[in-house]
Amino acid sequence: MEVTNTEVNKYVDMAIQYGTEYGIKVIGAIAIFVIGKWVAHKISAFIKKLMERGEIDTTLSAFIASVIDILLLIVVVLAAINNLGVDTTSFIAILGAAGLAIGLALQGTFGNIGAGVILILFRPFEVGNFVTVAGESGTVEAITLFNTTLLTPDNKVILIPNSAVASGNITNFSKKEERRVDFVFGIGYDDDLKLAKATLQEIIDADTRILKDRASFIGVGELGDSSVNFTVRIWVKAADYWGVHFDTIEKVKLTFDEKGISIPYPQMDIHTHVANA
Repeated sequence: MEVTNTEVNKYVDMAIQYGTEYGIKVIGAIAIFVIGKWVAHKISAFIKKLMERGEIDTTLSAFIASVIDILLLIVVVLAAINNLGVDTTSFIAILGAAGLAIGLALQGTFGNIGAGVILILFRPFEVGNFVTVAGESGTVEAITLFNTTLLTPDNKVILIPNSAVASGNITNFSKKEERRVDFVFGIGYDDDLKLAKATLQEIIDADTRILKDRASFIGVGELGDSSVNFTVRIWVKAADYWGVHFDTIEKVKLTFDEKGISIPYPQMDIHTHVANA
């Protein structure tokens, strides 16, 4: 079958027409995508700088900036597709369905992200604080959107999901500058009660780390089964807590030994009776 020049010219004209029409649309779509992507990055970077100037946490500002960047990029992609003459309604429906499916599959991850945002915004603790969260104690090394990193006193690193941190009790030992140290010291029933109390007061007065502007307390807290127990409460700087805790216990033992004040331990006396045959 022969193809006439007329038919050839017809197909060439159609090719030129469609090429010109859709070529311009393709070029326009590419231009929209490239320029839109550049603008989206610039906007997200500008917003991040504004948040950093406002002293918003760097982790949170980076997260918000990345979310804005992704949302703007989705808008740019849809605009580029729409420029090609494709109906974007179906794409939006597909994206919505995909987002729902991904959200259900990653709800635990999103829960950690949400909890991370809450922790960063409300700051129940900060990096460097010593805390107890989710049953673990340690110094906070990092707070990310997914987990909180603790360094334990024996140098173990613990990663705790933020959802577990935010859903439980949080004890922050570093939030306040001052902490109270509580002791219980027992003496024997035959020991001099007043001497023991005066000795405890001398030990407290001699330690310069113990705050003198906060009232200390020394009193008999209990008449135990084998000892008279003193309750001692003193205030220190949070950084001095453990040093004062251990040093005071050692000092009390050494001083009580020097002054002949006994520190009894639980014991049982057994009395035997010999029956006459």
